[in-house]
Amino acid sequence: MAASPHTLSSRLLAGWVGGCVWYLKRRTIQESPHKFLHLFRNVNKRWITFQHFSFLKRMYVTQLNRSHNQQVKPKPEPVASPFLEKTSSGQAKAEMYEMRPLSPPSLSLSRKPNEKELIELEPASVIEDSIDVRKETKEEKRWKEMKLQVYDLPGILARLSKIKLTGLVVSTTAAGFALAPGPFDWPCFLLASVGTGLASCAANSINQFFEVPFDSNMNRTKNRPLVRGQISPLLAVAFATCCAVPGVAILTWGVNPLTGALGLFNIFLYTCCYTPLKRISIVNTWVGAVVGAIPPVMGWTAATGSLDAGAFLLGGILYSWQFPHFNALSWGLREDYSRGGYCMMSVTHPGLCRRVALRHCLALLVLSAAAPVLDITTWTFPFVALPINAYISYLGFRFYVDADRRSSRRLFFCSLWHLPLLLLLMLTCKRPGARAPLPAERMGTPTTPFPPRPGEHVVVILHHKKRKCWA
Repeated sequence: MAASPHTLSSRLLAGWVGGCVWYLKRRTIQESPHKFLHLFRNVNKRWITFQHFSFLKRMYVTQLNRSHNQQVKPKPEPVASPFLEKTSSGQAKAEMYEMRPLSPPSLSLSRKPNEKELIELEPASVIEDSIDVRKETKEEKRWKEMKLQVYDLPGILARLSKIKLTGLVVSTTAAGFALAPGPFDWPCFLLASVGTGLASCAANSINQFFEVPFDSNMNRTKNRPLVRGQISPLLAVAFATCCAVPGVAILTWGVNPLTGALGLFNIFLYTCCYTPLKRISIVNTWVGAVVGAIPPVMGWTAATGSLDAGAFLLGGILYSWQFPHFNALSWGLREDYSRGGYCMMSVTHPGLCRRVALRHCLALLVLSAAAPVLDITTWTFPFVALPINAYISYLGFRFYVDADRRSSRRLFFCSLWHLPLLLLLMLTCKRPGARAPLPAERMGTPTTPFPPRPGEHVVVILHHKKRKCWA
């Protein structure tokens, strides 16, 4: 049956409408992302325009504030409180000013600015005052001639001579004198201590004189007197000369020539061998250990007048002790030594540095066991000293294995109390009744033509002792 014209037209209209709807829907789906991006760009452009507007608005506020004439009234200086520290006259004093409150300017802007958008500006007067203060501090930082005050000179010379290191040297000399066989002679002991101290002050002063350009690059030594210019190099050399000449003279003519020769040799070894070797080779550590081992030998020779086996044993103990002490110290200062240009084991040969420290920690055990064999101490000493020697050996082993700052610091601080305690134990366990042989007895000749009585024998010993110390 054929469809009626009305039905046909309605179907065509419905198809046309459906096609239009489908076309619009498809077009909308295709163009919606582009419209969204276009809208986002427009919003982004509007946002940038708003930022420019805010910037121009802030510039306007800044210029308006600067155009106002601000009335400034200086505030009188406040009275210094007794609880505050006194400032030096050379320090810069910042003046404070009092400002009157200003009414906010009327801005012909379309929108009232927010508080977060406004920036706080310092007044022109305060800015000028801060500039003046900066100029004053800049002038203070310029190089100025340092004037040496008389009351500062003892402290400066003490730092120049490394007074703590000199005290350690004198204490080891005293230990060597006390451990030597024979009666204790106080005048000879005092002369030996003073002479050794003066020789050590001279050597340390010359060492600092040579190392000024290198010490200035190290944090550990940049505050030394010569580096800071607190004294002149000429004064440092004069001080070293005034210490070396009387020191060697006291040791030579006040004690005996052998001790004076050892003191002079130690000054030469420290200043002319050890100091330049620090920038050439790691052999400087072994040479420095020899320098540190000579003071107890000087104490022994001051008391006995000869180089016996006991003198070499004490020197060996000091020689071995210095390796764990210095290697542990230099391990934490590797950056400083490399910056200063020093050739140290901890910088160039870190493995060797740890091995040498461990070896000499173990060597202290052997040297302590050799003391009673050489009739210096009793057999009690090796057993009494075993705990502290074993402990420093353990720390040396930890330093060898861990190779870190913590183990090196533990070994270094242990070495600080290990040496004085070890020497004190040696003095406590010293073999009693030991007598130093007289010079004539060393040559194999009798001291008197006939056997003396006990009282006369004591007189002869004191007489020879006196000749030995003062001749």
